[in-house]
Formats: sequence, structure tokens, C-alpha cells
Amino acid sequence: MLDKSIPYAEIWMSRERELPVKEQALPEGFQFTFYQEGDEREWAAIETAVAEFEDETQALDYFERSFAPYTEELKQRMLFITDPSGEKVGTASAWWKKAPNGDRYPLVHWVAVKPGYQGKGLAKAMMTRTLKTLQTLEDTSPIYLHTQTWSHAAIRLYQKLGFEITDKKLDGSPNLEYKKAMDILAGLENSKKD
Repeated sequence: MLDKSIPYAEIWMSRERELPVKEQALPEGFQFTFYQEGDEREWAAIETAVAEFEDETQALDYFERSFAPYTEELKQRMLFITDPSGEKVGTASAWWKKAPNGDRYPLVHWVAVKPGYQGKGLAKAMMTRTLKTLQTLEDTSPIYLHTQTWSHAAIRLYQKLGFEITDKKLDGSPNLEYKKAMDILAGLENSKKD
């Protein structure tokens, strides 16, 4: 769940593609599945549940613009976790982003776990599977991840998995919100110590 009680600032993280990835097992009864046609509604429900979109209509509009043109890619890149009843409760994509110069960069994209399922190790398992997928499907390094200060709890997980916050965007241009983001994160750490 996004913590919108703190100021927003954009964060870019990167991880060398070649770094080893130790896969994390899912809890008993949970399974990984890849996107199948029709799963866009499940994706929209998960992303809306974590407050990435105001409603599922907005999420579906985003999906149609950004993902729908790549149906075959989705089937090997958009990961879901299903609970023991078969409900999709988490998603992440082993995606890519093209820079203005045409270069393509590997990207961990739209990581989310429904609130009632957070804290069970699902995000870590999904992240390790997504990283393994990127290591298989992409041949450039590093792997990028775009996030924000509102995801400060997830940032700690990303760092444990080898991601580092960078002051540059994936195309090498400066992240103009880097200092603001670092100040916000430092303030959160200091408030925990008090």
C-alpha cells in the first residue's frame, strides 16, 4: 500500500543484471502464473487495491495503452501470484523501457501485492522470479526499477535484492527529484530512531 501521508518524490533504482538471484519460495498453496488474456481486470484490481490508481477504470485505461499492444510479451513477462483459492493477489512485470535515443532497458515494472496479503513474503518471491525472468529475456545491464517515496517500505526490500538508489534515470539523465527523495527517506529513518 502506498503511504501517501508523506511527500512524493520520484526514485530510480538499478541493479547489475549479472548479480546472482536466490529465488524465494512462495508460501504453501500460493502459485506463480503468467498473464493470460482477460487477466487485465485482475491486474487493474491489484494495482487499484494498493492505491496506484483511483479506480479500476483508470487502471484498465493504462493497461490498454501500455501493455495491451504486447500480448505475446505479456504471456512471458507479466507475473501473478494466486492464493490457495485461485484469486490473483500480486503482480509484477519483467518489462523494458525505451529511451528517447531508442535504447532498450530492462525494467521491473508495477510491483504490487493486495493489502490483505502483504507481509507474507509474496513480494520478495515475486521480485526474485521477475529478476530471473529479466536475466533470461534481456541481455543488457543494469536492470532498473522506478518507484517513489510513497513506497518506502518496498524500497528496503528492493535494496536487500541488490538494487541501489541512483541519481540518474535509466537514460542517464539526472533525476531532478533525487535530493528531495533522499531527504524524505532520511527523515523517515530518523523518525524511526526517535
